[in-house]
Amino acid sequence: MFNTLTERLSSTFKNLRGKGRLTEADIDATAREIRRALLDADVAVPAVRQFIKQVKERALGQEVSEALNPGQQVVKIVQSELEEILGGETRKINLAKNPPTVIMLVGLQGAGKTTLAGKLSQHLKQEGHAPMLIAADLQRPNAVKQLQVNGERAGVHVYAPHPGVSSEHEDPTGDPVEVATSGMEEAKKRQHDIVIIDTAGRLGVDQELMQQASDIRAATNPDEVLFVIDAMIGQDAVATAQAFNEGVGFTGVVLSKMDGDARGGAALSVKYITGKPIMFASTGESLKDFEVFHPDRMASRILDMGDVMSLIEQAERTMDKSEAERMAKKFADQEDFTLEDFLGQMQQLKQMGSMKKMLMMMPGAQDMKKQLDQFDDSQVNRIEAIIQSMTPYERNVPKSINGSRRARIAAGSGVHVSEVNTLLERFREAQKMMKKMAAGGGMPGMPGMPGGGAGGGKRNQRKGKGKGKNRKQQRFGNPARAEEEARKEKERQAQKASQNLGSAFGAGADPKNFDPSQLNLPKGFDKYLK
Repeated sequence: MFNTLTERLSSTFKNLRGKGRLTEADIDATAREIRRALLDADVAVPAVRQFIKQVKERALGQEVSEALNPGQQVVKIVQSELEEILGGETRKINLAKNPPTVIMLVGLQGAGKTTLAGKLSQHLKQEGHAPMLIAADLQRPNAVKQLQVNGERAGVHVYAPHPGVSSEHEDPTGDPVEVATSGMEEAKKRQHDIVIIDTAGRLGVDQELMQQASDIRAATNPDEVLFVIDAMIGQDAVATAQAFNEGVGFTGVVLSKMDGDARGGAALSVKYITGKPIMFASTGESLKDFEVFHPDRMASRILDMGDVMSLIEQAERTMDKSEAERMAKKFADQEDFTLEDFLGQMQQLKQMGSMKKMLMMMPGAQDMKKQLDQFDDSQVNRIEAIIQSMTPYERNVPKSINGSRRARIAAGSGVHVSEVNTLLERFREAQKMMKKMAAGGGMPGMPGMPGGGAGGGKRNQRKGKGKGKNRKQQRFGNPARAEEEARKEKERQAQKASQNLGSAFGAGADPKNFDPSQLNLPKGFDKYLK
């Protein structure tokens, strides 16, 4: 959502890098570009004015003039002010002293309240709570059915005594206030510690909508009233938020549809205009596409500094700890990394969500934007299909995969043989790199690191020349046989070295026990040594 804003800010900050001193004109030009970028991103004008005022005051102050790197200090100031305008600190749900904690969802129709109710219930369940959903939206067609489906997917009980309406031509009949109050009694009987009430919305703000929401709030006395807002509607989000805050009152904001391609100004405006914190963000259609809103992490994403902490937390939730420990031990013991291991790691990564989304959360992702735009998550499925078309033996012993086996694997996975060859070649390179890293040799080809390319160019070139003939034989022959012959040849060379034969100027060799046949010389050459 913030890709355009991130791109504009990154290009602005590039002009500051390398400058030993920043003049007032430099800061004014930077502030002007930031103002344009924020206004283009649909951020509310009052919020932009306050933001630019704070940035300029601090940038012209002592903390920048005395900094060793003034350009980097300005970026730090912008990041700090972004965090402040987004909320400053992470806000969590206030739990009631006497359960159940009541959470009421309000907002316009189409903002995503019902979907969010399922996501929030699953999130709370993962944190160890026992939530229950109440279907109090009796106006929108099939709203009750949708909530029941979401609750079933999340594994959460749904209280729905009234079916609601099934088409636009039906008139709403049930009383949402009665449903909400009876649902509270049901939650106490079933000993649920959290209740989430899904309320009705309208296509626009009207008196009937506000009155119904106010009545439900008065009857249930919720601990939290969360305003669900569509992050794609731009400046209208601010006006809608103000209307709900004055008519119903809410304690926190939830941003939905954060995975869209809109400019995202609502996220940067709603906290400043309403004074209420952003608590959660919905980032996709699936129930797991939901996250706690961290202002500091969102500011880092906007400034293309990545969000590594969210990635780590996501990995901790989805990764199998026993499998991770097994792989760590295997790596430490310098055991071979097999295709079976690779498949397991890839399947665990898929559980974390979209690979493209995860890569976009890495620092400097904006520099790889073109490559990431071309990246397709279906490529991961193709790799998975290729590996699953192999036998268990082939996955654990990739060297055994010869030409006929590759043809069978390609036919079984529905891809061309060249894709199988590419996968095996890249896997072999990754396997070598992991062995070198496990042995303490560093990453091959990385300048400045042990085992890297810097300082070892000629040696690496000689190694490359020595392997040329073997590569040619492997291309047309049996790869497994060629690998086995290469291994035996290495063992023979090591055995010769241990016998001290051929040491410099014959030092260490015993002339009495010297046998020319041990040198493996060409036929007839030994007569010149007698």
